[in-house]
Amino acid sequence: MHERSSVGELAEQLRRELDRYPPGGKLPSSRALVERFRVSPVTVSRALAQLAAEGLVVTRPGAGAFRARPHETPAPAGDTSWQEVALSADGSPDVAPRTVDASGVTVSLAAPQPGVLEFSGGYLHPSLQPERALAAALARAGRRPGAWGRPPLEGLPELREWFARGIGGAVTAAEVLIAAGGQPALATALRALAPPGAPVLVESPTYPGMLALARAAGLRPVPVPVDAEGVRPQLLADAFKASGARVFVCQPLFQNPSGAVLAPGRRAEVLHIARAAGAFVIEDDFVRRLGHADCGPLPRPLAADDPDGVVVHVSSLTKATSPSFRVSALAARGPVLERLRAIQVVDSFFVPRPLQEAALELVGSTAWPRHLRALAAELKARRDAMTAALGLHLPALAVPHVPSGGYQLWVRLPDGTDESALTAAGLRAGVAVTPGRPYFSAEPPAPHLRLSFAAVAGTGEITEGVRRLKQACDEVL
Repeated sequence: MHERSSVGELAEQLRRELDRYPPGGKLPSSRALVERFRVSPVTVSRALAQLAAEGLVVTRPGAGAFRARPHETPAPAGDTSWQEVALSADGSPDVAPRTVDASGVTVSLAAPQPGVLEFSGGYLHPSLQPERALAAALARAGRRPGAWGRPPLEGLPELREWFARGIGGAVTAAEVLIAAGGQPALATALRALAPPGAPVLVESPTYPGMLALARAAGLRPVPVPVDAEGVRPQLLADAFKASGARVFVCQPLFQNPSGAVLAPGRRAEVLHIARAAGAFVIEDDFVRRLGHADCGPLPRPLAADDPDGVVVHVSSLTKATSPSFRVSALAARGPVLERLRAIQVVDSFFVPRPLQEAALELVGSTAWPRHLRALAAELKARRDAMTAALGLHLPALAVPHVPSGGYQLWVRLPDGTDESALTAAGLRAGVAVTPGRPYFSAEPPAPHLRLSFAAVAGTGEITEGVRRLKQACDEVL
């Protein structure tokens, strides 16, 4: 049984038994719960923490866990209706709405119910994460001299140098800022490059988190279609001309969700088109370290071939490690670098130094290249297992492009398919999938699903998940 489902089941069992104890009464010791339910001490600790968060128990270090006493009088609910006026009627001339729809993001962050296989996740399953290497890196980092002091605002010089080497070309450490994950780095870049109400060009389809970020910043996403070779240059030029946009956000390597890689012949053309429009390209290089074992040499980041400062580059360690290891880099050349730095300092001051020190320890260890090699082999095996299972059980679902990197397949559904109904049927069958609609900033050309093969335990769960998806398709299609 997975740790996550064990925690939920134990918490539910303890929740049912709380009436056995009077308010303030002590629950059995952690050791007793471990022996009774045959789970790990970590599971017991997390289950009790969940009940404490719900206000059902109180934990006291060294004393144990106790049933919480009921509140004497519930606090008045209050009236927050005034916020509807305050959040909207601000006299702003901006044409973009200020409401934020995070549903496309939360679907890949939320943990499914126990027993539901996660084809919707955006991060590696714990079995794929380098947990031992991360723990060792954190332990060593905590012992470094000055590890708990204030870091340079731009980030540790050695870590900036490491990211600069990974980007390549003429990029130097002085042109790199350390950020707290790819999403905050993208938010900083958007705020730096486009004023509220401005258009911003985005790939279509694209990562829903990018669309949410743009709209949260008051920007208007304008879609530019992507095919198997990445963004289509002529349509990009047309979009710049029609919209007057000064920013284009793209994922040139293993694009989410399509998995496309920007073709060699299009790379220079995209930069030329942006430069001619007086525009920036935000390069979200989010899965460079998730190439599959058969991917071959990877193309360089666009930033490596950009002497004119067109590209603002974002890269991260999170996807290849753990969702909680939020260390990323922003790279830029020219005056825009100072604007990026100023916004980041105002928003977050700096990335905690222990986390930066741990990143240095991790990428400098012998465990790091071993982890990447093992991950490449495992992702290929999972991709092949999902592709084979779909071909065998669901031939009506087309997979137009099988990527050689990343963690998902972009599946074309038969015309007229109700994505919401299929997603709901999938949950009833025990598999969580991601509908395609949130990946489009305008009307989608066809129904799709995004199926992740990285968030489950292994190829056995992939095969079983596809079987459950077939059950859902039989119900809906």
